[in-house]
Amino acid sequence: MLRRMAIFILLFLIVMPVTAQENVLTLVTHDSFNVNEDVLAQFEDETGITVQILRSGDAGTMLNQSILSKENPLGDVMFGVDNTFLSRALDNDLFAPYESPLLENVPDEFKLDAENRVTPIDYGDVCLNYDVSYFEENNLALPESLEDLTDPAYKSLLVVENPATSSPGLAFLLATIQAFGEEGENNYLSYWASLVENDVLVVDDWSTAYYAEFSGSTGSEGTRPLVVSYASSPPVEVYFMETPPESAPTGSIVADNTCFRQIEFAGVLANAKNPEAAQKFIDFMLDVPFQEDVPLQMFVYPVNSEAAIPEIFTTYSAIPEKSATVDPAEINAKREEWIQAWTETVLR
Repeated sequence: MLRRMAIFILLFLIVMPVTAQENVLTLVTHDSFNVNEDVLAQFEDETGITVQILRSGDAGTMLNQSILSKENPLGDVMFGVDNTFLSRALDNDLFAPYESPLLENVPDEFKLDAENRVTPIDYGDVCLNYDVSYFEENNLALPESLEDLTDPAYKSLLVVENPATSSPGLAFLLATIQAFGEEGENNYLSYWASLVENDVLVVDDWSTAYYAEFSGSTGSEGTRPLVVSYASSPPVEVYFMETPPESAPTGSIVADNTCFRQIEFAGVLANAKNPEAAQKFIDFMLDVPFQEDVPLQMFVYPVNSEAAIPEIFTTYSAIPEKSATVDPAEINAKREEWIQAWTETVLR
């Protein structure tokens, strides 16, 4: 009897860790990831899977860590690789293919990998934002193109982020490359030289640009009424006000080719310990409850066409009809070259 009991206990101790492991999913993501606790709890209750969230800095840091550990990955699924880093992730074979059935509700424009190694989850547009009151009080017309920013009328008004240290900074640089190209006299570098002549201010990160230098941000003592931010920034301003105003204090300029579209993806990590749970989590991220949670958690737009957009977004923000895009493979091949050339033109 004692021998039987000993064998039973031994088997119990061996089997339990494996079973527990099958019910745990580790999500590798960036620091900006957020989800409503009730929405996440719904996934855990319906699947019996416990989700552990491993935040790993910004998207670039997260990707670097995941490449270094790809043989023994940090988790099961990764969220937060965007189209500026996509080719680098795919070239390093970070993901295992998975085609979610919910992709049928996602427009083709967001599907950038034909092998479905990554799944689009959300998108946002990096755009120029402006201080509404400044332009009204000074009877100044809004710039309607990137070229307008070099006009003396906008001298000393614009603050941008360094593309070497900032995701929106890189997105804005890519928008200028798409608009002006690399060849000829009027290429993107000559454009940036003109911005320098017009006293553009360059800072290291979005927070400094938006909250310290931009005059339109609530509570900011900044003096610059133009900033590189997001098309969704105006509704965010309203969302965090105690008393919602009749109109947003800031606006975004969404003229053709003045914004750059960022798309964020999720993928099952190759060599994941729990790939089936990872696939279920991707389905969950594409499903309506998570997609409708995205705007007011991460202030971007859902890719699922069946997800409703919050009224505050439809009232205070606009989606560009034509955003600038650059092929992810070209970004991967030339990112460092472009940033180096920009640095020599703008900062030296």
